[in-house]
Amino acid sequence: MDVKQVVNALELIEFFATHRRPATLAEISKHFGWPRSSTFNLLGTLANRGYLYEPRAREGVYPSPRWQQLIDAIERAAPLPPSLRTLLEALSKRTQETAVLGAISGGQALFIDAVESPHAVRYSAAPGKLVPLHVTATGRALLSQLSDADRATLLRKAVFERYTPTTLMSVEAVEIEIARSIQRGWFEGAAEFTADLGGVALPLQVGQRQFALLVGGPMFRIQPRREELARIMREEIAAHLPDAGLQPKNQ
Repeated sequence: MDVKQVVNALELIEFFATHRRPATLAEISKHFGWPRSSTFNLLGTLANRGYLYEPRAREGVYPSPRWQQLIDAIERAAPLPPSLRTLLEALSKRTQETAVLGAISGGQALFIDAVESPHAVRYSAAPGKLVPLHVTATGRALLSQLSDADRATLLRKAVFERYTPTTLMSVEAVEIEIARSIQRGWFEGAAEFTADLGGVALPLQVGQRQFALLVGGPMFRIQPRREELARIMREEIAAHLPDAGLQPKNQ
């Protein structure tokens, strides 16, 4: 369950990222349909903590550099290797499809970074996107790296909603597909979450961190190339991350 005040604060930051200019209390209240009193309290709290300021008096507020300072500090503590971005760029260029790096976030897979296909018809995968673990190739590649006990805990909490006719609808079906994928050497997404979209994913361990690497696109382009895409992914991982682990854990 989302906490309303936190959601409002995040939506406010996304608003500024989109509009890229100061905004007044009245503008923000009208844009979101928030009561003026609630908007005043939110803006006041953020301003008092140093997260908003007025570039010009009475002409609206804007996020302060404090946000960037926090982000920089977080990134310095656990930076993503630059080679991961280079890997995504190389994969997208070589396959002409969208390349995505994912990680577990709660009970979902979070897209950490992505390089989109140059095709007009493509898999759109913006960083920050969340998808279910159990019905996507990315998610199952992540689940495969967990111990049996940890995976069982996450799958017990999964909501088995039928997104498309091919959606897996039970823990048993997910476990069977994970076992089949481990034996095959790559994970397949076959329009289970989004109709007509497919992908090939590999589990990827960089140091102590567990990721999934996905190449995705329309089913009509992905399905005939599944084995080729898996081979290309392994080749590019070997070239850009020679010390990365590819073998899922099943213990």
